[in-house]
Amino acid sequence: MKVIIQVAAAATGLLLLLAIGITVLVVGDDSSTTETTDGAGGLQGVPEEFRKWILKADADCKEPAMTPALLAAQLYQESKFKTSVAEATSHAGAQGPAQFMPGTWATWGRDADGNGRNSPWDIGDAVMAQGRMMCSLLRQAAASGYPGGARALALAGYNAGWGRVQQYRGVPPKSFAGGETYNYVQIILSTMTRFQGPALVPVSFSGTGTGPDALRKASTRLGTPYAYGGGSPSGPSTGFCDGLNGYRNGRCVASSTTGFDCSSLTQYAYWPSVKLPRTAAAQYGATSNRPVSRNNLKPGDLLFWSNSSGFIYHVGLYAGDGRVLHAPRTGKTVELVPLASAMPAGDYLGATRP
Repeated sequence: MKVIIQVAAAATGLLLLLAIGITVLVVGDDSSTTETTDGAGGLQGVPEEFRKWILKADADCKEPAMTPALLAAQLYQESKFKTSVAEATSHAGAQGPAQFMPGTWATWGRDADGNGRNSPWDIGDAVMAQGRMMCSLLRQAAASGYPGGARALALAGYNAGWGRVQQYRGVPPKSFAGGETYNYVQIILSTMTRFQGPALVPVSFSGTGTGPDALRKASTRLGTPYAYGGGSPSGPSTGFCDGLNGYRNGRCVASSTTGFDCSSLTQYAYWPSVKLPRTAAAQYGATSNRPVSRNNLKPGDLLFWSNSSGFIYHVGLYAGDGRVLHAPRTGKTVELVPLASAMPAGDYLGATRP
């Protein structure tokens, strides 16, 4: 919660894979967006360290309007999943990834992660407190009879305090606090689909071992932008353009895009259990002594494509059921697609098992 807004001013600043899907990270502030009624319980496109807590917070709340995507979109609006004091402290004193004011934290904060401290800076503590507060607000919203939908009302209560929702008998209007609460609600509702995935767990993702573990880790980055030269074992990062790659419509976009390219995604997925080298060609060289035929593929196997000159230009992770999870190219995001159409069929080189 950014801050309990007063009338005069608003504060600035704004495990396990349960779902997979394809989404686009480009979002916008569409003030005309209305609350969706899709109750899908899946989650995608959130940092791995937040995933289990978002899913747990959702599972602990029995309100039908609660979904993992709602909590994820709210966290993104509040802090963009930042956790440092420098990046996640508002000028009004709100703290941590869920932006709790100290007084409000005293009500909702608990030591959810069991590390011996109750802190709005701990991801587990913060997300579970966010979930408890939102669950309570959703319950109040459903019982209020106010128009706008339970999610919109609860978000307004989180941002401005439930008293303001009662005062306006709904989401405070644009005229309240410079439109901060109104826009907060609209932005979160419009970005929920960015984080929403199907509710069922694909069987191929439920295995154990190095390969399935790598696949699950990579799947937490579904929806992350492709950035040529970007990404590392630590996560997504900005990329670069090399005169040929990283451009879109004649403009270098890699240097301003935070994401992965194909081989940094596979390197990230396996690290540190298997420390793959950085490029697709090098990864093939490091694992080619363990080839896998196409009819014996298992989740997590590395899939390679090469051009007519023999240059290995792409790598992805086999995701089971004839699919590949990969970072395809500039302008796209990390996605799950049929193997047959992931890249030109004639370029398929083969697979290895790290």
